[in-house]
Amino acid sequence: MTRGTRDAGFDGKRAIMLAAYVEKFNADEPLAALLVGERPEPVPEPGWAVIEVRAASINHHDIFSLRGVALREDRLPMILGCDAAGIDENGREVIVHPVIGTPGWRGDELADPGMSLPSERHQGTMAQRLTVPRSNLIEKPPGMSFAHAACLPTAWLTAYRMLFRQSGLVAGNTVLVQGAGGGLSTALIMLGRAAGLRVWVTSRQEEKRSYARQIGAHEVFESGARLPERVDAVMDSVGQATWDHSLKALRPHGTMVVSGGTSGYTIQTDVARIFARQLRIAGSAMGTTEDMKALLRMCSDHQLSPPVQAEIPLAEAADGFAAVYRGDIRGKIVLTPQASP
Repeated sequence: MTRGTRDAGFDGKRAIMLAAYVEKFNADEPLAALLVGERPEPVPEPGWAVIEVRAASINHHDIFSLRGVALREDRLPMILGCDAAGIDENGREVIVHPVIGTPGWRGDELADPGMSLPSERHQGTMAQRLTVPRSNLIEKPPGMSFAHAACLPTAWLTAYRMLFRQSGLVAGNTVLVQGAGGGLSTALIMLGRAAGLRVWVTSRQEEKRSYARQIGAHEVFESGARLPERVDAVMDSVGQATWDHSLKALRPHGTMVVSGGTSGYTIQTDVARIFARQLRIAGSAMGTTEDMKALLRMCSDHQLSPPVQAEIPLAEAADGFAAVYRGDIRGKIVLTPQASP
């Protein structure tokens, strides 16, 4: 259960807002670490903007934060959330690009050793207001809802980079997506289909395989099933449970793009298969500002909208987190903060 609370260091003099946050990790029962209650209003640094959040989506990253993964204890209490869409100080409708860089960094955004996401070093997006660098604000397309926009920055941006920057795929190639139902796999299926790829998907559950077909998968298979032929690339965010199957599924010179390890990070692998077939394993995480803009153009050109399973008031964030934790999702869960004075 969640509970409202005030941080012991909060003296009540600053304005307050509603937020979903963590103040003590729980590796075994992460949902027990989720708090929903009052937090101090953000104070922007020079060059940063305050955003009135209209929508924020839940990612597996937020479950990891509750466990204490990629978040240091000395940064607690921490507001959760990487993704947001809202209104800036000038009344513009914006999407937050979630890769926050080191001030003064001029190289590749994703090569910045000091880069982080909201909720890692800086307070996250699951609040009524948020502060981020102005350079991280991208104008929201006029016809896109805040809820749909808030689904793009992590799952869809990661999927875009996996498919179109890291894989080497071209129209007509076959791509295998390991897993179905969640935000990332949904994005991979829909973007891949729109780009002219032949999209195959695996899942343990018949219901999720059926869902994958509904949103664009050409073929679906049970997890670990022998495929009719080898594929040009595999998109794998599952890790330990699917690693061997992903390697076996690749044709010679094929590519496996890895963006996570929801089933575990420790892998024992068949090295001979990798060098004998000259396979390529490419890591992928998030995307650049230009990737984000290209993703928005692609969504507009192909009239793609991220499926939203539910929009839940921020005050009821626990229900959304529980669904993501159980894997009981088709697309994305979006939290909607209520406006405050």
